[in-house]
Amino acid sequence: MKKSALKVATIRGIVDMLPLSLAVLPWGILFGSLAVQRGFSWLEAQMFSGIIFGGAVQIVTVELIADNSSLLTVLFTAFIISSRHFLYGLSLRERLTAQPLRWRVPLGFLLTDELFALSGHRRAYLGKLRLYYGLAAGGSFYLAWNLWTFVGIVAGASLPDLTDLGLDFAIAATFIALVVPGIKSLATLAAVVTGALSSILFTLWHFELGLICAALLAMAAGFTVSKIRASV
Repeated sequence: MKKSALKVATIRGIVDMLPLSLAVLPWGILFGSLAVQRGFSWLEAQMFSGIIFGGAVQIVTVELIADNSSLLTVLFTAFIISSRHFLYGLSLRERLTAQPLRWRVPLGFLLTDELFALSGHRRAYLGKLRLYYGLAAGGSFYLAWNLWTFVGIVAGASLPDLTDLGLDFAIAATFIALVVPGIKSLATLAAVVTGALSSILFTLWHFELGLICAALLAMAAGFTVSKIRASV
């Protein structure tokens, strides 16, 4: 295979991911600043992004630890929030099973919500060019996320509390942009609406495990609607 074709696939992956890499800039800055302002060192904050590489679970975990939540609550919450990645992996399993471990491991690590959003094509990851495309897209997002985290760390150490600027809206905006195009059935719509409303209610009630319960209710709603539709 020509190196020029691999180069084109790599550049295409980076370019296609660029809008999402820029979209999480305020989110990354928010996490970096939040971590150092909650008592974590700059190295610990950066390692969150370097090792965990999951915006939602990073922010929630930092807040739970800062609030002196129990270890069980922190671990269970992190597990539930990250469990969607198991579903991502299962949905792409047939396409990646035949690939060598040297491809499956890095792509599995880089499989975020954003990369999964670019994996909807029926031939995604089939063939060397598409593998390079996926690796470049996921890798560029990983570098961007860590860069934004570092910017947040620096800003958080030298500026007032950045959480007052409303940067956390970037979290909601990013997930709305990823979720809305996927609402193609009544069951999915029921899950999204149930999850959104219940998470708001649980937040207002200051329920510690509200996010987990909202996710479980959303899945139950989607499953129930799909069963009702199938039986009609």
